[in-house]
Amino acid sequence: MRKRLYWSANDAPVQAPQQPSSRMTEMAFDLTIRNGRLSTASDTFHADIGIKNGQIAALAASLPPGARDIDASGRWVLPGGVDSHTHIEQRSSSGVMCADDFLSGTVSAAFGGTTTIMSFAAQHRGDSLLTVVDDYKIRAASKAIIDYAFHLIVSDPRPDVLDIELPQLIAGGIRSFKVYMTYDKLKLDDYQLLDVLAVAQRERAMVLVHAENHEVIQWIAKRLLERGHRAPKFHAVAHSPIAEGEATHRAIALSTVLDQPLLIVHVSDPVAIGHIRAAQTLGVRVYGETCPQYLFLTAKDIDLPGMDGAMWCCSPPPRDEAAQEEVWRALANGTLQVYSSDHAPYRFDESGKLPKGADTTFKEMANGVPGIELRMPLLFSEGVMAGRMTINEFVALTATNHARMYGLHPRKGTLAVGADADLALWDPEKRTTVDWSMLHDNVGYTPYAGRQLRGWPVTVVRRGEVIVDNGTLHAAPGSGIYLPCDVPQPMRIERRGTPERRLFS
Repeated sequence: MRKRLYWSANDAPVQAPQQPSSRMTEMAFDLTIRNGRLSTASDTFHADIGIKNGQIAALAASLPPGARDIDASGRWVLPGGVDSHTHIEQRSSSGVMCADDFLSGTVSAAFGGTTTIMSFAAQHRGDSLLTVVDDYKIRAASKAIIDYAFHLIVSDPRPDVLDIELPQLIAGGIRSFKVYMTYDKLKLDDYQLLDVLAVAQRERAMVLVHAENHEVIQWIAKRLLERGHRAPKFHAVAHSPIAEGEATHRAIALSTVLDQPLLIVHVSDPVAIGHIRAAQTLGVRVYGETCPQYLFLTAKDIDLPGMDGAMWCCSPPPRDEAAQEEVWRALANGTLQVYSSDHAPYRFDESGKLPKGADTTFKEMANGVPGIELRMPLLFSEGVMAGRMTINEFVALTATNHARMYGLHPRKGTLAVGADADLALWDPEKRTTVDWSMLHDNVGYTPYAGRQLRGWPVTVVRRGEVIVDNGTLHAAPGSGIYLPCDVPQPMRIERRGTPERRLFS
């Protein structure tokens, strides 16, 4: 029989105690969770969890009762999710404000089993990054109910931004920033990208890249509009796979000039996946992220009458069924390491998706889809319960790898003594039919309506406090805390026949 293992803070196996120690017996826990089946990114085992002062204080076969006791029989106890790609209370480059603020966005995340988000503090051209970050911190502090960290969006890499502001913010705990290769008011040219990569390399930060070739998209879009093709479905035509594939290859090539770790975000296409995988095989430190829309939606969903297809438009867009299968395969073989929501919530009206109402062309629509609450339930149902991945792979993709990638591990993303007591109790047999009325965002629709899901997080704990229990919220606005990030930790690319590669040497 296989020995039961417990896992330390760095997910290395240690022998489990068969009985609690005398110190554990004497310890007064604030909360105990009993009789659960626990999973980390590395192993699955049965144990009780003792929680004290917001942290996991003990993992053992049988622990004494706490001030509050939860029986997790029949539940799967998993680390709280870490969603490292969300757009919350963010104004787009075209001036459109997201539908969710830090209250509705974090409430929605919590009901979906996520206990930590990383959102973007977006610089628009002319902005001071320092002022931008201060503004986002103020907004989040009074509203967020789960813990949060920030990435930067760098759209104006002026000398003062590169030489003063970025190093100052990195030293203060914002150790990742996103750059765009498309959108008129956000995109950087190759020279600017190299400047940003150089700062990241010197300061040991992570760079996220939205990789689409701007000129290809513009060229195709111009010709579509000239021929009268204005409907939402032509968004997917303009954002060609060629644009994503070329930009992905170019971003990787630029990163090798400085040997700077790079994450290609929201990967949707087999050609882009092929470039990432080929680079990894050569030892290039490139990582990949995908999102629910590329596993559960296709371009056919955008092809609807009138303007309805706009609800499904995001960039890159969902592709065809063959591309969808390739994204699943890339998760399975380790080419893609993180699965994020890319929650970009816009209402289906003039305040969001349709700034010109029925006259809005595909080029004028706000780009993005909601998904923060359904990110984990979708993958649990169609990944774990459908047999496409193990529960340990699910934990890695939805929590542990995010925490490692951005310097939040082992505080976040695992079940280990000393870690924050962030966890969710999943009922693997709970059946749910998705409808927006059951969700907690402010968007007004969900692209996944009607989907039948198996498995749901019925109890969610954040730093030892039960914040969601059987459909009821138990958390006050502003009870989430800001998380400074440390230097990203070594991360394995789990692929057969390939050596371990590290974020930083």
